[in-house]
Amino acid sequence: MDTLFAFKFGLLLTVAVLWFAGRYFSFRAQSPEDYADHGPNFDIRAHLNGPLLCDGVIYGPTGRVTSRFVAEFFAEWDGDSGVMREKFRYDSGAVQEREWRLSVNGAGVIRAEADDLVGVGSGRQSGSSVKLDYNIRLPESAGGHMLSVVDWMYLLDNGVIMNRSQFRKFGFKVAELVATMRPATVEEARQEAA
Repeated sequence: MDTLFAFKFGLLLTVAVLWFAGRYFSFRAQSPEDYADHGPNFDIRAHLNGPLLCDGVIYGPTGRVTSRFVAEFFAEWDGDSGVMREKFRYDSGAVQEREWRLSVNGAGVIRAEADDLVGVGSGRQSGSSVKLDYNIRLPESAGGHMLSVVDWMYLLDNGVIMNRSQFRKFGFKVAELVATMRPATVEEARQEAA
């Protein structure tokens, strides 16, 4: 009986330590308040506006790069509501287009909609960061799975935005994206699209 108790106790302790580490010492442990007084002030209406160029990689569940991409974005704002159109070109040759419909209120709370989201995304801008949570439905060509996503964007002093996103299924990380977004002139965006 003592061996069974020790096994159950050890298992319970392991689960508790893993939960604690995941909750307080990981990507998911961040909060917008952590960045309230750090770096330049990130306002999506100003920094996700006009033409943007994006470069990134996607890591699979084993931590290896599974895909690389370049993208052109164009965002337009009318007050606190905006639309951001994205065109991704993957190393596989695939092209993906998306459109985000965004709004932000005076407290920095963000509402996000897109055709491939399940429900509405929500987030917040605070200091030099933006956090966005949403559920996305992958295209049928990628399995059609629904994934929970946490996007963190960090504004650098030179205006470049670093984006790190984690994609989870049933709580397990299945992919991670790391990308840069930088303002582009209309001419640069045209050249990139060519």
